[in-house]
Amino acid sequence: MTLFSRNLAALVVGALVTQAAPAQTLAPPQNVLLLASEASAEVVQDTLTIALQASRDGPDAAGVQSQLRQVLDAALVEARKAVRPGQLELRTGVFSIYPRYATKPTGGNAIVGWQGRAELLLEGRDIGAISQLAGRLGNPGSSGSSGAMTVSRVMFSLSREAREAAEADVASRAIARFKGRAESYARQFGFGGYSLREVNVGGGDFAPPVGQPLLRGARAMASAGADEVQPVEAGKALVSVTVSGSIQLSPR
Repeated sequence: MTLFSRNLAALVVGALVTQAAPAQTLAPPQNVLLLASEASAEVVQDTLTIALQASRDGPDAAGVQSQLRQVLDAALVEARKAVRPGQLELRTGVFSIYPRYATKPTGGNAIVGWQGRAELLLEGRDIGAISQLAGRLGNPGSSGSSGAMTVSRVMFSLSREAREAAEADVASRAIARFKGRAESYARQFGFGGYSLREVNVGGGDFAPPVGQPLLRGARAMASAGADEVQPVEAGKALVSVTVSGSIQLSPR
């Protein structure tokens, strides 16, 4: 048998032995502890959004669309004067037109008119300026002969900067708690220390539902005069961070 043949035979035998050997299973981890900790903070919501809307109806869709455009254009002309990036910004929202139906004497439904709605949103961190602007736009004299817009929604939220700052502070406290618990549990179980195996940090903010006082304020806003500041009150958002993972307990 040549040297090449002997080497080839050895490789074949080795492969067969490898295939016949039982698969090795990893031993389950020992002295591993699962932990979780959480920290949270209530943060005053610093961003206000006020949604203004105009509603019109008429016998034809084109006429309703034209009326809504006039109201929205007039409101935009007034609102653009107060725009300041980050402090007071605006954007258009819903603009929809849909038919109004009535039952015919002979049965069935027929289109008897058209309805439409246009929306303008004011938002930013200058709550006073946004409230004053919403008051002006809610006064018919300030938005031209097309009529005023009324308030449909009032919402508070956290700005990205405020949320990130709060999350950074809360995360540091949650991590400190996780480390403190890990050290404490390691000692209580009779170990000398621990090392991290894996860790996950998750967080977010939760805004409580709008309370009844804010809803009453929103209704008052719809009828406020041009010189009145809209009655709004910021709520709080709960910012929380959870740290979870596993640690390897180390012997003394």
